[in-house]
Amino acid sequence: MEFNFLIVIICSYVIGSIPSGLVLGKGIWHVDLREHGSKNIGATNAWRTLGKFPGFVIFLADLIKGLLGVYLGMTLVGSSMAMILGGILAIVGHSASIFLKLKGGKGVATGLGVLIMLMPKVSVCVFFIWLIIVMISKYVSLASIVAAAFVPILAYAFDMPMEFVIFGIVAAIFVIYRHKTNIVRLLNGNENKIKAGHAIHNG
Repeated sequence: MEFNFLIVIICSYVIGSIPSGLVLGKGIWHVDLREHGSKNIGATNAWRTLGKFPGFVIFLADLIKGLLGVYLGMTLVGSSMAMILGGILAIVGHSASIFLKLKGGKGVATGLGVLIMLMPKVSVCVFFIWLIIVMISKYVSLASIVAAAFVPILAYAFDMPMEFVIFGIVAAIFVIYRHKTNIVRLLNGNENKIKAGHAIHNG
């Protein structure tokens, strides 16, 4: 059991660390996202830099990392704590990748993947909250921050186990903290609004 826990921790972190945006951006569209837009390797910068379809593909790849983290905990150990741990390590890996000198994305898509596995009803509600705010404000960062804040609230409202509510609190704090520079720009009125770009081909 302890060995399986260790496997979940290591594998979830390594899977989360795979820089989907960097790998897919360079491998398919020949673009290093770290050199464009916000310099972030996540789906939002991919959307702005490469276009809607590449942005969606990278979003999906990041989301799958969260799914796999929880799945490892579920299959190798089988406890809710192992599932939560696998999910958290996938998010941490995405945000502090071992392959990028502990740099990475902001954990929103990967976090949604974790949420889908742990709390499907909450994930649907959170996604629609995010979508509505994006459609109204055009600020992905604002939508992500508000949606993250609603995770523990909705987990409690849906009467989820306390460990899931605590996970929601931890995940919300982590995602909001990762958006600290966005919060400053939102307050200053100079945050970038979402706008799909066009695929760039370098070489």
